[in-house]
Amino acid sequence: MYFDIGDETLWNPSNGAGRLFLRQVEVFEAELKLPSGIGPGKYAGDPDTLAVDPAVYAEFARGLVAWHCRTGHAVITALSEGFVATAVALARRAGIDVEMPDAGSGHVCGGIQSDVQVPGNPRTTSAAAVAALDTRAREMDRWMAR
Repeated sequence: MYFDIGDETLWNPSNGAGRLFLRQVEVFEAELKLPSGIGPGKYAGDPDTLAVDPAVYAEFARGLVAWHCRTGHAVITALSEGFVATAVALARRAGIDVEMPDAGSGHVCGGIQSDVQVPGNPRTTSAAAVAALDTRAREMDRWMAR
């Protein structure tokens, strides 16, 4: 599969990894109520060639990071972290700046917290949590074939 912006290939995953990523994109488009900007590529009808609209994908990736940071639910965090890191790595390859939350604030990033783990304390944006997401995104970038 090819994830392209114009004639530039951002990512060329195996078909299995690409299909799984696309299915997760659909899940998070529905969860965030945002389009991803990933759609049919330059070869109409070829399911292995996908186009990434950088403006739309930028909003999706930024919304995804904000959503990920708002959750205080350990299971949701665990289920989503790998996808969010991969989505951030793809955004960075597209030249999209996806800001990591301010780790020093001590506040929950992105405003109102959702899906809080009960029992438990509200998750704050700790330096460790921000660093872990950023590190994971950098690892994904190294593992993603172009």
